[in-house]
Amino acid sequence: MYRIGQGIDFHKLVEGREFWLGGIHIPHSKGALGHSDADVLLHAICDALLGALSLGDIGQHFPDTDAAYKGIDSKVLLQRSYQLVCERGYSLVNIDSTILLQAPKIRKYVDEMREVIAGILNISVEDISIKATTTEQLSFIGREEGIVATANVLLRKNNQPV
Repeated sequence: MYRIGQGIDFHKLVEGREFWLGGIHIPHSKGALGHSDADVLLHAICDALLGALSLGDIGQHFPDTDAAYKGIDSKVLLQRSYQLVCERGYSLVNIDSTILLQAPKIRKYVDEMREVIAGILNISVEDISIKATTTEQLSFIGREEGIVATANVLLRKNNQPV
């Protein structure tokens, strides 16, 4: 049996915050505002993993009202989300994701992001796609007020033939 999940996350960009994306720190004048490190890509992947198995969303499992998650590294949230998937007898086939942001340009960081995510999820970097696009200076993204990430995942039941 196969299951598909889709996730999306938005965060406001503000000065004075570190910019975390795909599990890595990227130098930039702004960072995403959030209860955790506000890594929109990892949050979107968490939601896609959870959604594929109808397990709710990241806010249900790691609420921003819980002090335990204040400032938490989103790599931990991703690992815990995937643990829930594995406990139900599924494994990850692939991830396809898109990041919408005006700046900074992230092309030179994508391979490192893929390596970090692959390490957490125990899959090959070839099974992780990370794309980025601007909004041509339109909307809150184009004005560099926020960032959005989407992710789609394919899960396979562990006893399912390839």
